[in-house]
Amino acid sequence: MSSQSLSSLLTSSPIDLSPYETLYKHLHSHPELSWQERETASAATAHLHSLNAGYEIHTSVGGHGLVGVLKNGNGKTVLLRADMDALPVREDTGLDYASRVTMRDSDDVVKPVMHACGHDFHVTALLAAAERLAKMHESWKGTLIVLFQPSEERAGGAQGMVNDGLYDKIPVPDIVLGQHVMALRAGNVGCRIGTIMSEADSFCITLFGRGGHGSMPHRTVDPVVMAASVVMKLQTIVSREVDPDQFAVVTVGSLQAGQTENIIADKAEVRVNVRTQNHDVRNKVLAAIRRVVKAECEASGATREPLFEATGKFPLSVNEEAVTKRVMESFGDFFGDRFDPNAAASTASEDYSILASSQGKPSCFWFFGGVEEERWDDIEKKGRLTEDVPVNHSPFFAPVIQPTLSTGVDALCVAALTFLKNP
Repeated sequence: MSSQSLSSLLTSSPIDLSPYETLYKHLHSHPELSWQERETASAATAHLHSLNAGYEIHTSVGGHGLVGVLKNGNGKTVLLRADMDALPVREDTGLDYASRVTMRDSDDVVKPVMHACGHDFHVTALLAAAERLAKMHESWKGTLIVLFQPSEERAGGAQGMVNDGLYDKIPVPDIVLGQHVMALRAGNVGCRIGTIMSEADSFCITLFGRGGHGSMPHRTVDPVVMAASVVMKLQTIVSREVDPDQFAVVTVGSLQAGQTENIIADKAEVRVNVRTQNHDVRNKVLAAIRRVVKAECEASGATREPLFEATGKFPLSVNEEAVTKRVMESFGDFFGDRFDPNAAASTASEDYSILASSQGKPSCFWFFGGVEEERWDDIEKKGRLTEDVPVNHSPFFAPVIQPTLSTGVDALCVAALTFLKNP
C-alpha cells in the first residue's frame, strides 16, 4: 500500500471524536497518582469492552496495567502504549474541568493531584486509535496490542508489567510504539533517529546532624545549613565538571527538614534528579554527587555518613534506526510540513522502551504538540516561548483539546499501519 493510499485510507475511515473529548475531560478532572490508577484503568477497560471489537483484555498487569490484544490474521505484532498516572501538583489552569482531587501518596501524605504531564491525552488517544483501527480491520493484517501502563512517573510501571508476566499473557511485539504530548505547537509531530529522551536517576539523600534548641545552635549540628551547602555545591557539577559538548542536568527537587522555626532538626532529606544522555557522563555526575555530599557532610561535622537511597531510574530512550525511518516516512507523507524529522532529543525521560528492550525488540517514540496554534505563533513572534508556554509538570500545563487529540490519534494509527497495513 502506497503512502498516499495510507493517507486516503485514514481520511476515509474517521471516527467521531466528540465522545473522546468528553472522556478526556473526565480523565483530566479525575487524575490518580502512580500505582493508584484504579479508576482510570477501569474506565479504559470498560471502553475497550464497549467497542465490541474482539479485543482480548487483560487487567491488573503489574498493578493497574491494562492490555487489549486484537488478532487479525498473519502479520506483524505491533504494541501501542499509553501511560495513565498523574502527578502530585495542584492544578492552576482555571479550566472548568480542572482537577480538584487529593490523594494519599506512597508516604501516606495527602497531596493535590493533576494530569500535569498529559497522560490523560495519551489514554484518550490510544482508546480512540483502538476503535479506529478495529473498524479498519479489513485494511490490515497482524496483531494489534494496546497497552495502558501504570506508574510511568515513578519509573516502575513498564518494568512492573514485564515482571508480572506481561509476555506470558500476550504475544511478544515485533515493534513497540509510543508518544508524548509536549509544550509544542498543536497539530505538530516530531521524531528523530537515535536518542529521543534522556536517562534519569532519582534518589533521596539523608543528611544527619544533631538537633536542639533554635537559640543554641552551638550545641547542635544544623542539617539545614548542611543541606543548603550541599544544594549550592551540587549546582557546580554540570557547569564545572561536565564537558560543555555533553548534556547533563542535576536538579534538587525537594529539601525537607524540621517542623517548626525554633527547633534545629536532626536530619534533612535532599531529593535529587539527574538527567544524562551518555553513560560515561552519567557515571561521572553520579560519582561527583557522592563526592560533594560526603565532603560537605564532613565539613559540617555530620554525626554520621549520609544515606543515599535510589528512588527511581529511567533508561535512555533510543529510537531504533530501521523502524524509526519507516515511521518518519509515513509521518512525513501524512502530516506534511507539520512533521519535524529532526526533533530535538528531550531532556525528560520515559520508561516505555523497557517494553521493547526487555524482549530485544525495537521501539520508536515521538512527540505531538498541545499549545493552541495562534497562541503559539503569537508567543513565538514575541520571542517568549521559554517564559510564556507552560511545560509538562507545570500547574498551568493545559493542552488544547483540538487539534491535539486528533493529532495524537492520527499519529498512533499512521505508525501502527506502517507495519500492519495490507501490501
